[in-house]
Amino acid sequence: MSSARKTKIKLKATRPRNPLVVPAAKRKAGAHRKSRSATRHADKRALDKQLRED
Repeated sequence: MSSARKTKIKLKATRPRNPLVVPAAKRKAGAHRKSRSATRHADKRALDKQLRED
């Protein structure tokens, strides 16, 4: 085996991220209501429940 030199990759240092953005994005930081799909799914379950009772 020949001795090959290892090449090192140099990356530019990126700006540090704002630590307050991630928690805000995780909890949606907006109005507290169900999404359209959640509302539609709940309506569908309520209809199925109603049909089973009759």
